[in-house]
Amino acid sequence: MKNMYMIILMLPLLGCSSHLDKQESAMKGQSSGEIQENLSAGKETAGQPENAAGREKVILDVPLIKQNPELKYGCEVTSLAMMLQYAGVKADKMDLYHKIKKDPDPIIKSNRDIVQWGNPAHGFVGDMTGKQAGYAAFDKPIFELALQYLPGRAVNLTGKSFEDILSHVSQGYPAVVWTTGDYRLPDRWESWTHEGELIKTPLDLHAVTLVGYDSRFVYINDPLSGKKQVRITKEKFKSSWLALKSRAISYK
Repeated sequence: MKNMYMIILMLPLLGCSSHLDKQESAMKGQSSGEIQENLSAGKETAGQPENAAGREKVILDVPLIKQNPELKYGCEVTSLAMMLQYAGVKADKMDLYHKIKKDPDPIIKSNRDIVQWGNPAHGFVGDMTGKQAGYAAFDKPIFELALQYLPGRAVNLTGKSFEDILSHVSQGYPAVVWTTGDYRLPDRWESWTHEGELIKTPLDLHAVTLVGYDSRFVYINDPLSGKKQVRITKEKFKSSWLALKSRAISYK
């Protein structure tokens, strides 16, 4: 665990509010022509999935929604809002913010360490707006929220293989997936207890909307950087996704 000085520095960067500069750098290697190709090639009509199994390139035209400035730590609900809007559902990130289940346990420190906080598997931990320390929510609270808007259609794909997730996207369904702020392996682990259970999780966790892939890359809408169809190598993204417990939420 980190001392108080480090915690004070890091609390504003918990969850999905960090690594903007690295995301900007990741885009610099693409020419304007490549970026434009990403924005146009392989698009599907919103809400109209096709039987696309086996296709080498699929990029869904999922609307981009930014989490800031209202939801500093709201990458999960904002990514879900993108997915729901593509499905034809009128979903607003602020409505999702109000409706998502929250774990109300306050952050408690002792000897300059975080010793107790909420469980992201139960509900969103902390303050999503950023007025107080905030963190994240894992797949279960997001899945339960998605069910309210897509009853009988929302699916929790957590634990499926990466290839299964891509196959699902190929059928015309974007997915909310968990990664890190720079899409690399997490390197900022923290731990605390919640009702006697040890919670060990990376502080650089992030959630995005997976909108496509080709032979070498995946494409995501990033609510934090505010960029659409960001291109990331498959192996790089897969590694971070696996480290975040292969979490994914979609619909059918």
